[in-house]
Amino acid sequence: MNKEDMIRTYSQDLSGGLENVPVLIENSVPKEAFSNFQYVLESVQGPGCDIDPSAVTLPGCSCRVQSCLPDSCHCLRFGQTYDSKGRLNQQQEDDGFSRPVFECNALCACSESCQNRVVQKWVEVRLGVFSTKDRGLGVEALERLPCGRFVCEYAGEIIGSHEARRRQLSQTPLDMNYIIALQEHSGGDRVTQTFVDPLTIGNVGRFINHSCKPNLVMVPIRVHSLLPRLALFANRDIERYEELTFDYAGGQNSNTDTRKWDKAPTGTLTGADVDKIPLRKVCHCGASNCTGFLPLDMSVLH
Repeated sequence: MNKEDMIRTYSQDLSGGLENVPVLIENSVPKEAFSNFQYVLESVQGPGCDIDPSAVTLPGCSCRVQSCLPDSCHCLRFGQTYDSKGRLNQQQEDDGFSRPVFECNALCACSESCQNRVVQKWVEVRLGVFSTKDRGLGVEALERLPCGRFVCEYAGEIIGSHEARRRQLSQTPLDMNYIIALQEHSGGDRVTQTFVDPLTIGNVGRFINHSCKPNLVMVPIRVHSLLPRLALFANRDIERYEELTFDYAGGQNSNTDTRKWDKAPTGTLTGADVDKIPLRKVCHCGASNCTGFLPLDMSVLH
């Protein structure tokens, strides 16, 4: 962080009052940057998605207490996800896989202050969207964030694999791709895929840049349904005015390295589609371990 970064001024709320805490926009960012963008608090159903993300389909617990305990709450059957301060406390099993995370939901009998309700409360930290020197827009912390603190969700349209592939192949080399594909391995050869695209419908997570050495980790969290919410947590203490980043490829710096994150859709390329394979873009993260290019896993196109 240099002196120039410390003098940014913010005013307008990107969320339009939707979030608990205003998501501020740096004054130098032109309004046109958000002209085709609709802010939402959580992901919405898009083309090819058969499930309404807002529908409550998971059963609730019967814990008539202020805060649930692992020994008596089926929402916590895989362990205590958060500590008493709401910070992520996820652990890996002996086989290296991360445990599934379920928060208490709208059908649960526990109180709204239950410590197993974090991601569903949306943004509760001060964030600012600003113009970077060479990576377009970015997001910085406007307050100190301790390790494990929930920052925001990567929200957008949840779309099907064919729609994700169609959108990817319709892009020009100058277009940025915001589609994230989550592949969850749940034992054996079973793989569940979820595609989220925040290009025109999303939240502040859309503007967070990639880094080969990120300070955020993405964790799939299930709240009201089996559709995961892509939650971003601090993976170390983050200072005020520090830019927030996560690894678009999942990376080995997080506790989700057993899950594969791609910035490309699935499908089979045939005919003229071969000429539309996206070119790898140069990475400007500046990390000491920078690979030189933004992640792009071509295996999901075959």
